Amino acid sequence: MSAERLIAPEADLLILSFPMHFTWEILQAPLFSSLEQATHLDGIRICLQVTLGDMVIALVAYWAAALLAGTRHWVGRPEYRASILFIGIGLGITVGIEFLSTEVLERWTYGTAMPRLPFSGTGLAPILQWALIPALVLWYMRRLSSPTGR
Repeated sequence: MSAERLIAPEADLLILSFPMHFTWEILQAPLFSSLEQATHLDGIRICLQVTLGDMVIALVAYWAAALLAGTRHWVGRPEYRASILFIGIGLGITVGIEFLSTEVLERWTYGTAMPRLPFSGTGLAPILQWALIPALVLWYMRRLSSPTGR
C-alpha cells in the first residue's frame, strides 16, 4: 500500500540539499583567495548567500526535469533522463556562474590551491559539488518516495 507523501518534492529537495551545499561551501572556502581576508562571520554570511543561490539552481534544475518527466514527482520513478537533465542543468548553470563571476565580473577569485578545468578555467570544487550533491540528494529522495524506504 502506497501512501501519498504530504510534503512537496521541492521541500524534500531543499531540506536535503541545504545542509550538504552549505557544508560544501564552508569546506571549499579556503580554495577562494577572495575569502582570505574575510572575517569568520563574513565568511559564514558569504557561504550562506552562495548556498541560497545553490537552492535556486536546484529548484530551477528540478522544475526543468519535472517538465521533461511530465510530473513534479519524477524522483520516485526510474526516470533517468530527468535525473541526467537535473544534474546537467545544475552543472551548466554552475559553470556559467563561475565563469561570469571569476572571469567577467570578478566577484570572486580562486586561490592557487583550486584545481581548474582547462577549457573554461572553472574551479573543480564547484563542479564536483554539482555532480555529487544532486546525485546524493536524488538517491535519498528516491528512498523517501519508495514504499519500502529502500
